[in-house]
Amino acid sequence: MDKAVKLKPHGSNHSKASTVPKSEASSKTLLGKRKERSDVESNHSQKNILIPVNDDFSLTDEVAMDCEMVGVGQGNKSALGRVTLVNKWGNVIYDEFVRPIERVVDFRTQISGIRPCDLKKAKDFPTVQKRVAELIKGKILVGHALRNDLKALLLSHPKNDVRDTSEYQFFQKEGCKRALRHLAAEFLGVQIQNGEHCPVEDARSAMLLYQKKRKEWEKSVKAEQKLKLKQKKRKPRKKSKDGGGFE
Repeated sequence: MDKAVKLKPHGSNHSKASTVPKSEASSKTLLGKRKERSDVESNHSQKNILIPVNDDFSLTDEVAMDCEMVGVGQGNKSALGRVTLVNKWGNVIYDEFVRPIERVVDFRTQISGIRPCDLKKAKDFPTVQKRVAELIKGKILVGHALRNDLKALLLSHPKNDVRDTSEYQFFQKEGCKRALRHLAAEFLGVQIQNGEHCPVEDARSAMLLYQKKRKEWEKSVKAEQKLKLKQKKRKPRKKSKDGGGFE
């Protein structure tokens, strides 16, 4: 049986430590094996499939991202406060607190989990933005409501390479988007976001959801791409302005 190994906490010293029984820590899941991580609190009444025991921290073809925001300006304007990326195994490949360009007036700690001390030595926004752009380039980007995260990062990503669990029809209910915590509870059997949000936990949940429906999801993406290409070929060419042929 593999021994549970604690991962180094990422950027936070105020998170609660988790204690996972060895029988649970060595269980197989969609993301492979899992190891205990000190900033995810486990529920002993259920197997916490969000805790990796795989030591592969490589940059994989699929990465999941989650961001936490703080309030700037009058407090109702959101700015990036923390960004986390995990690979397809659920292991953290990037996790940084971010010092916004504007002054923070609301840390939104009850949701974001971010405290003033976290941003004192945080990296500046341009540095984090550049690194995230490098890491996600050419990758399948997985997440929940990724539009908000990319907006906060002032980044874009090819639509064909985005796998957003809030947009995927299978995870919607009567055509309506659902919260990540509801999807995690229904499809993964885990409780998340009960209090302060953990971007590592949220990113892992999104990756698990994607992998759960990966085969069907990728098939639908390819079908959509094929249809668009077919429609593009059928589109008639415009006549030139002088009427003497096609442009």
